[in-house]
Order: sequence, then structure tokens, then C-alpha cells
Amino acid sequence: MQKGAQFMLREEGLLKRHPANPIIKPADFPGTEAIFNCGQTMYGHKTILLVSIVFRNGAVETRVAESRDGLHFTIADKSFFDFEGTPFAPYAGHQIDSRVTKIGDTYYIVFPGGTGPLGPVGILLRTKDFKTCEPMEVISLPPNRVPCLFPEKIGGQYVRVDRPGHSPAGPAEIWISYSPDLLHWGRHRLLTRSFARWQSTKLGPSPPIRTAEGWLMLIHGARATCAGNVYSLGAILLDLEDPSRIIGRTRSWILTPDEPYEFQGRTPNVVFTCGCIPDYAEDRLRVYYGAADTCIGLASCKLSELVGLCREEA
Repeated sequence: MQKGAQFMLREEGLLKRHPANPIIKPADFPGTEAIFNCGQTMYGHKTILLVSIVFRNGAVETRVAESRDGLHFTIADKSFFDFEGTPFAPYAGHQIDSRVTKIGDTYYIVFPGGTGPLGPVGILLRTKDFKTCEPMEVISLPPNRVPCLFPEKIGGQYVRVDRPGHSPAGPAEIWISYSPDLLHWGRHRLLTRSFARWQSTKLGPSPPIRTAEGWLMLIHGARATCAGNVYSLGAILLDLEDPSRIIGRTRSWILTPDEPYEFQGRTPNVVFTCGCIPDYAEDRLRVYYGAADTCIGLASCKLSELVGLCREEA
């Protein structure tokens, strides 16, 4: 029996929690209030997480966490983003929910900058070594909760998916758009609206990954309850040649709050991911997820089984 299993109310979804969860928590790092929603990727043989950290003094930073075993992480002693003296400084105060996509030999990062009345904008940055980071441009108008980039051009164009909107009540939509240079975006199209009860209030994407059968994109969804929104995870499968065409989806959630560290925290009843890491040789998908906007958990499944579930429930 895995740690915490005695508290579970229902059978797990396809994603199975690691028995060491939560693998990163504020108690491990003095002076912090929360360490949560992380961008994720591989850099050589290291797992890299861009963790969102809220300090007790109110500061919010993004820091690099690295690990050789994917379980025990070392967090850098300074913020990864530095916008001082740049045109992007006004939007840099709330560094959370970073998404990471590797294109060629460069890692591109997008996070929702700005906390103004219109909501966040998407700020694009890039790095090649996770030591230094270059801010590039604001690539989306408010309100936009982070554009997520595909890892290669499709039909000669860069592609991204977005979750527009800032209202607590929605909209529950994902959009798709195209660009010749990652900076100028157009051909905006609605990709999908909510298609299941667990995502009836909100619906959002993460960076897609390539599989033999299509682009696999983990999604988060929220539904309104008398206790507030409940966030769960699912997936969508997109056509490799035409990513505006959905060829599969999980109509059931694959991870939903069911452990104390997911029920209790700064934002209760939340499991939320900013991406996933495919281990193709092992047919495994790792998902590092924020729990209750307070700590980080790890869940995994067979990559082929998730693709199969998308096909089965389409």
C-alpha cells in the first residue's frame, strides 16, 4: 500500500501517485509558504523543474530545481528570471505556472506575467543551459493563462495552444494559433470547449508531446462546487499533421484530488500540471503536479495506455 493510500476515497485514475508524495514541500525549504506548479523537462540526464515559490515575505519567484533520479531535487539559491532593466519588468511580479518546450537545442519558457485588472500576459523566454535566461517578448494580450508551444514546426509554422480568459467562471476553452517566428501569432482558432463535467468551469492546456499516434497534450479542468473549484487532469490527442484536429480525448479524469496534501493547502482541491516528461524507452509518462497550490507531487502511467485511453474515450 502506497503512502497515504488509506485516505483515498476512490480508485485512482490512470495516473498513479508516487509513494513518496509530496516530493517537494515548503517544510523542506525554510522561509517558504508554497512550492508548486512547475514547468518540467529533461536537460541531458537531469530532470529540470521550474518551480513556483511563494516566500513568507510575499515574494514570488521561479527557481530551477534539478535531479538525477527524478525524485530528489536541489533547488537553486536565486531566481531564474531577471527582468531588471528590461521592457518586461512591469509584468514580472508574479512568477508562477511556467511552461517549458524544447525546440532544437533551445528551451523556450512561457509564464503568465502581470497582475493587472485585465489579467496576465504570456512572456516568452529562452535558455540553453538553465543557468542564464533571456526574455524575448510578450507574445499574448491579456487575459491569457500561458501559451503552450509545440516542440517542432508543423507545416512550416510554429504552433501553440492557449487558455484565454481570466474570470473565475471561465471560459472553459482552448485555442490554437500559428507563427512564422514564435513572436508574431495569428490564425487563431477555437480548438475545444469543455466536454466533461470535471472541466465544466475551466479548461487549459500544457505543452504537447509527440507520440506515434498523435500530439498528446495534458489538460487541467475545473468544476464549480459548493466548496469552490475542484481541479483535475485529463488529456487530448491531436493529429500529427493537423494539430487543429482532435483525434482522441479522455472524457474521464486521470488524476483528481484525493489525498490530504491535495485537499488541504493555499488553494484546496487542486491537482494542476504545467507539462509532462515522456520516457519513451520505458513507455512511461511522468507528471510533476502542483497540489493545493502548496507542494509538488509526482504521478506516472504508461504512455501507451494514456494514448489508448484517449482513443477509447474519444
